[in-house]
Amino acid sequence: MRTLVESSGLPADVYSAKCPTRQVIDHIAGKWTVLVVAALMEEGTMRYTDLSRRIEGVSQKMLTQTLRALETDGFVTRTVHPVVPPRVEYDLTELGRGLAGPVSALREWAETNINAIEAARARVAAGKGPVM
Repeated sequence: MRTLVESSGLPADVYSAKCPTRQVIDHIAGKWTVLVVAALMEEGTMRYTDLSRRIEGVSQKMLTQTLRALETDGFVTRTVHPVVPPRVEYDLTELGRGLAGPVSALREWAETNINAIEAARARVAAGKGPVM
């Protein structure tokens, strides 16, 4: 494995809150980020309102923050069309499309293991404890 070096010249430590790699992992591992990336992977270019309808439960504030962070990190492009009212569209960049594999793998893992996860939750809720 390659040792990453921060701009300070010190080795990156993913467990440190100041580590740039940690900050990226924290961002892309967020629940709304994964769902926004997945929606854009499936649908392609989407308007803000379409994203908010597609991702049930996301607040306007969280969707806006997530999209801004994805744009800042270079995962998403934001295009404003000069019409009244303004039409804003979001799409994945090449870097964002690079998340397709990891996001799809995470989703497939969850779908494959959901029955075992729900069974474990039911055991704990019934006071029987987790499986060892």
